[in-house]
Amino acid sequence: MTRFAAPIAEQIWDMKYRLKEADGTPVDTTVEDTWRRIARALASVEADPATWEGRFYDALEDFRFLPAGRVTAGAGTERSVTLFNCFVMGTVPDSLSGIFEHLREAALTMQQGGGIGYDFSTIRPKGAGVSGVAADASGPVSFMDVWDAMCRTIMSAGARRGAMMACLRCDHPDIEDFIEAKSDPARLRNFNVSVLVTDAFMEAVKADAPWELRFGGTIYRSLPARDLWNRIMRATYDYAEPGVIFIDRINRANNLHYVEEIAATNPCGEQPLPPYGACLLGSINLARLVEDPFEEGAVLDEDALDDLVATAVRMMDNVVDVSRFPLEAQAREAAAKRRIGLGLTGLADALAMVGLRYGSDDAALQTERWLHRLARAAYLTSAQLAAEKGAFPLFDRDAFLAGETMRVMDEDVRAAVAEHGIRNALLTSIAPTGTISLYAGNVSSGIEPVFAHAYTRKVLQKDGTRREEEVVDYAVQLWRDRHADAPLPEHFVTAQDLTPAEHVAMQAAAQIWVDSSISKTINCPEDISFEDFKDVYLQAYEGGCKGCTTYRPNEVTGSVLSVDPAARPSQGEVVYLSEPLERPQTLEGRTYKLRWPGSEHAMYITVNDLLQGEHRRPFEIFVNSKNMEHFAWTVALTRMISAVFRRGGDVSFVVEELKAVFDPRGGAWVEGRYIPSILAAIGGVIERHLIDTGFMSPGSPTIAQPAAVIGQTAKACPSCGQFDLHMVESCMTCAACGYSKCG
Repeated sequence: MTRFAAPIAEQIWDMKYRLKEADGTPVDTTVEDTWRRIARALASVEADPATWEGRFYDALEDFRFLPAGRVTAGAGTERSVTLFNCFVMGTVPDSLSGIFEHLREAALTMQQGGGIGYDFSTIRPKGAGVSGVAADASGPVSFMDVWDAMCRTIMSAGARRGAMMACLRCDHPDIEDFIEAKSDPARLRNFNVSVLVTDAFMEAVKADAPWELRFGGTIYRSLPARDLWNRIMRATYDYAEPGVIFIDRINRANNLHYVEEIAATNPCGEQPLPPYGACLLGSINLARLVEDPFEEGAVLDEDALDDLVATAVRMMDNVVDVSRFPLEAQAREAAAKRRIGLGLTGLADALAMVGLRYGSDDAALQTERWLHRLARAAYLTSAQLAAEKGAFPLFDRDAFLAGETMRVMDEDVRAAVAEHGIRNALLTSIAPTGTISLYAGNVSSGIEPVFAHAYTRKVLQKDGTRREEEVVDYAVQLWRDRHADAPLPEHFVTAQDLTPAEHVAMQAAAQIWVDSSISKTINCPEDISFEDFKDVYLQAYEGGCKGCTTYRPNEVTGSVLSVDPAARPSQGEVVYLSEPLERPQTLEGRTYKLRWPGSEHAMYITVNDLLQGEHRRPFEIFVNSKNMEHFAWTVALTRMISAVFRRGGDVSFVVEELKAVFDPRGGAWVEGRYIPSILAAIGGVIERHLIDTGFMSPGSPTIAQPAAVIGQTAKACPSCGQFDLHMVESCMTCAACGYSKCG
């Protein structure tokens, strides 16, 4: 029998986590092979690898412990990838050479698969003088554009786009430009942005006091704090950014308050980190630990939770020793502090199974209790590991025990740390789990509510027909299995049923026992008034959260569409392909002549299309020329592009990638335009073809929307083309195929 609870779970495993040869031949023949590969790799550093491999396998089995995607995909593969999900880069110097050196480091980190965070507050404001060159500075936001362009060209390990977080202090002179930067729908698309909010600023907001914007000891100007706060809230209401990070609270509560200063987080906010800080992530699947679900005596097996947490902490600690790192500075930082971020997923499902409504007072109390149990087990295990293997190198007993987290910890935990030290400086974090939650059978993601009890996705088959497949929430399917067609109990709710205050209450309850932070999005309905919305961040601050992000459907970032299939607009024929299509006997196409200046022979580029109803989509490409100098790379290029075309979804990124290629020997002027390389010219031909056939909209590398959706703000998934994007844990996530902006 298959271990997968749903077809989409097996598809996610095959696409993202299954080890394959370069030609696509599977190495992991079953998901058990994947679990065995991970267990063996993480047990390799133990004194008794065979024993620990078995225990690690047991923890992974049936998706009870879910290492983050980087570990699941990379452990035991011998590939040059990092197993760490998130990094904060070094402090950016206020000099041109220093800025571009850090840009290089960011590119190397993203190439290996790490998401990165940056504090841009160290860069002088726009208009400030630059000594020695008689020029004015362009400001931090302009350099963020440079990072954004770099991210656009880097395809990281695992074939995903890089993810980045940009932070700026609330007292930086360019903070207003920063707040407004993403009002432009074409700008900074690879960044999440968050304002670093200080306690002093929050007090000034409450008192309606003036607020000074300063840099390098110079006060640039003053404005009412409440006006600046209202600009943040209005921007968040209008286009879902910026988020806020309560940076003083983060530094006060940091276990490492005595050796580091934090000024940024990873892309989704759950990991506040110092310069060159790195953290790995993993989640306990609470939905697999509930005994007698939906019955009168339903309860989470807390003894099983303790045992699973103990094994998970040991596994994650071993990742520090087996992982590669993009930069030596990151490796040193990880070894000195041995940070891990153990969290949970399936919370909303587990609450439903024990009869609690997500967002209720009882659910918040239960969440706090479960997370207290998780944190307690994690800290006790880490103290035991310290007795066995040694404490983290920068451990200082008195300073560590004096920290805010340890002052409220159980006395037996404090005693164990006092006696043995602790192996890991920080242990708990709640990360985005969108993709691994689908892989685990579509359990609710992280601490988020269920987005939809069920929805329908369309999968294109090899014969060109479409099959509709229902994707059901794990707890809902369990209810159906046990109660047939009985209606769901009233305590089953979705994200759309909750008020912003209920979202905040759940995040605040979880934060009490999380020593790092939490990735969560407070989803708000499009018709919520600004008056009802504007206090969300203030509620998060008063509730003890370390940060907050919201998502309200809007014209800049797009709308979340109804999960009712009858209400969903037509989505043309851009659908995810479960397998590449076989080539029909005949195809319609066009051939384009391209003559590159200085080349003796012209190129002839043929693009053939697949007809699906009234729509055309590209299926294959050929490049022919008498110039044999280009033969090898043109054959390779056409095979790769054709393979991408046959996978389906939004393939217009091919145009973007080709047009971004620059030839170091120089480009050429063609028909009055400068083309940076012959590859960029080929990209232009493909773009012209896709526009002419209606696949792309003129002026932007995106799928042309069918007439049925013109005028709506909904956006198609860039992976599968379906209109099932929604914001989960600060990541735009596709319910249809598992695509996530953050991987």
